[in-house]
Amino acid sequence: MSELAEIFQHYGPGYRAKYEQRMPASHKAAMKAIEQCRTEPLGGHVYHCEQCQVSRYSYHSCRNRHCPKCQHQAGQLWLARQQQLLLPTPYFMVTFTLPEALRPVARGHQKVMYSLLFQAAAAALQQLAQDDRFVGGQVGLVGVLHTWGRDLSYHPHVHFLVPGGGLSADGQHWLASRPRFLVPVRPLSTLFRAKFRAALQRTALFKEVPHQVWDEAWVVHSQGVGDGQAALKYLAPYIFQVAISNKRIVKVAEGKVTFRYTPSGSKKSKLCTLPAEEFIRRFVQHVLPKGFVKVRYYGLFSPGQRHRLKQARALLGDQPTADPQAEPEALLTDTDGQLRPHSDWLCPQCGQPMQRHSLKPRWPQAP
Repeated sequence: MSELAEIFQHYGPGYRAKYEQRMPASHKAAMKAIEQCRTEPLGGHVYHCEQCQVSRYSYHSCRNRHCPKCQHQAGQLWLARQQQLLLPTPYFMVTFTLPEALRPVARGHQKVMYSLLFQAAAAALQQLAQDDRFVGGQVGLVGVLHTWGRDLSYHPHVHFLVPGGGLSADGQHWLASRPRFLVPVRPLSTLFRAKFRAALQRTALFKEVPHQVWDEAWVVHSQGVGDGQAALKYLAPYIFQVAISNKRIVKVAEGKVTFRYTPSGSKKSKLCTLPAEEFIRRFVQHVLPKGFVKVRYYGLFSPGQRHRLKQARALLGDQPTADPQAEPEALLTDTDGQLRPHSDWLCPQCGQPMQRHSLKPRWPQAP
């Protein structure tokens, strides 16, 4: 099976040689990490059974958040640790999409534009929810940035996970939203656009934006997503999934990459074939700036409001779940920080514990 690492190993050097002067450091770092993930250059451990003379090699993961090999376990841990946020109420997913005319500016100034997207969307949603005609109280938001379309196109938007209700100002009442309605999306879209424009005017980027974008209707979508547990499971892939998984890559041959995707609104998958250079360009445009936080918490879910979250939980008659920091019992943490199934520590033939020995990183020799 073809993998992203294989594509970067074969075609990455040529891509970097051609575009190195224009590539952000974060793009170069992500490509290098993916190329070397779980290979000898990163070092690792060898597990050896003295009785059966069986050895199993386990090379270190790169732990880069854009690597398709390193995100599944992170997603499982995130789900376990979010139990403290769950409230026994229906949830909504509210999505704010950046207009197409703003995307060229966003692509070149990711930290600024993505941060403004978060801030404007969260402020607009919280303000409208405070209206007595809708919720009338303080809601909680978990926001997740998502930048890609299914064909790796550039499509920045933010998903907000929101419980169907909020806490009154005095903290004495839980104010439930209507069962299938949180806030009206048309006024929310107008408010979002206004807040984004006001924030962007305070930066030097405002003059780079076409004026007509402020006259367009901005896309905002809201839908119910079931209870809290279902909502978190729905959201987790958006947090830890990378632009494309290895299983979607069908073929790498003759300088081209073929991958499978399902168009939006369709249940039938299609194949897309791109020159390797274009495939890499599409992928790296979704690599986030170093240190950028793609999951953010607002309102009741913000760290400074956890006391009010406890009030809301009590009003709903809910008890705290198990320790959200606990690791799943089926996993053990190795000294390199990776989580592995307990079975990986046992001999596959006799079932006895295997001895572990470190393998030092082996970097390629300079020519």
